[in-house]
Amino acid sequence: MAATGETAAMDGASGSKGQGQESHEEEPASASGLSSSQRKLVLLMTHLNIAMYSTCFWIQQGALPYLTKKLGVDPVVYGYLQTTFAVVQLCGGPLFGRFGDLFGTRSALVLAFSAAAMSYGLLGMAEGMLLLFLSRLPSFLMHSMQGAQMIVTDISDEGNRADALGKLGLSYGIGMIVGPFLGGQVTKYFSEQHSAYLAMAGSLVSIVLVVLFIPSNTKAGKKDSDSTKKEESGPSSVFDVKAIAKLLTIPVAAYLLLVRTIVGTPLGIFQSMFSVIAMDRFNIGPEENGYLMSYIGMSNMVMMGLGVGILTKRYNEGLLLKWAIYMFTFGYMLLAGANVTWHIYVTVIPLTIGGTIMNTVISSTLTKVVPPDSTGTMLGLSMASNSIIRTMSPTVGGLMLGYAGYPSFGVLGFVVNTLLSVYMVFSQTHAKVVAAVEKQSARKES
Repeated sequence: MAATGETAAMDGASGSKGQGQESHEEEPASASGLSSSQRKLVLLMTHLNIAMYSTCFWIQQGALPYLTKKLGVDPVVYGYLQTTFAVVQLCGGPLFGRFGDLFGTRSALVLAFSAAAMSYGLLGMAEGMLLLFLSRLPSFLMHSMQGAQMIVTDISDEGNRADALGKLGLSYGIGMIVGPFLGGQVTKYFSEQHSAYLAMAGSLVSIVLVVLFIPSNTKAGKKDSDSTKKEESGPSSVFDVKAIAKLLTIPVAAYLLLVRTIVGTPLGIFQSMFSVIAMDRFNIGPEENGYLMSYIGMSNMVMMGLGVGILTKRYNEGLLLKWAIYMFTFGYMLLAGANVTWHIYVTVIPLTIGGTIMNTVISSTLTKVVPPDSTGTMLGLSMASNSIIRTMSPTVGGLMLGYAGYPSFGVLGFVVNTLLSVYMVFSQTHAKVVAAVEKQSARKES
């Protein structure tokens, strides 16, 4: 019965995607009230800002370990520093999304890049642990990637949304390549503090680009909703916990967030210990580790830039989500048996494919099952699930590595994803979720 329901949903998806593409070709401004040329300019500047944001983030991220070592911070305190960043981001994601829903994406992005500039500036001034920890606090609002996802969600039609969101990862990947190189050169010839100041300067440039080129609000019909704005209670409405929590009562949203958290936990635990595993288990030195990181980054960029678009045009979200879980299961099976370096290069391929498909498809689907004026908040809740995983992963990963050894990471991921795969195949819940998403999309198009 579940398979039958899902097949029907897939058939409906093929038809609805084709109809949606035709209607948007005839009326290019229907998604957000922007003309086709305006939409292209906004997308271009959004991608440019994400590349800038990623570059600046990885400039300071590369300098941070050396700066903390220079200031005499031991590894335990460094771990606390990273945990502080994850906890602060966890708290800020949903509130940042709600702020964008209420006051517009331009204001939200200005806030995000201002927070980034403040964080990097404090890091550059740090001469002790106090400023190091204070530099993490502005990350409460440092959600530029989430802000960019909000813009893409607003100005893209639902049929192409997953592809559009995936391409943001391509721009972010450019920064992952450029940022560490720039940061390394500045640190080598000047200092770690200069790297932080360079990241701050880049964030200030992004603020200017946002003010000049991003509309005050990209949501359809928002400009004329003065009466709606009057009904809002001003800044205090950003902290409306009931409005945020209400989104979690939507069955499809709750299901997808749960799936993301379940699947993401083994991956987050493995990623938190990856550097240690690479050094101790596989004897990978700094130079080869750089090659491996570039290889993983390029794999992500290819999948986000090309793979996601091709797949989402041909298959519906429910089927792609299943395939992502299958890829994870296969990847973790390889990981459990990996014992030489080239095994890692092979293993990361299915893990990268699975992670890219899952994150993009779930983010896209979550924005379809909530009202248009709540997509930012929903993306914030999605980001929060990642922050929860990052908060607990280092501790759990350290315990697993110490008491169960390296193979336990592959075994954990294999067991979790196998059980989830079986549930998706035999449970009617997944088929109902797929059908509900397609029904809601068809209703919006009509």
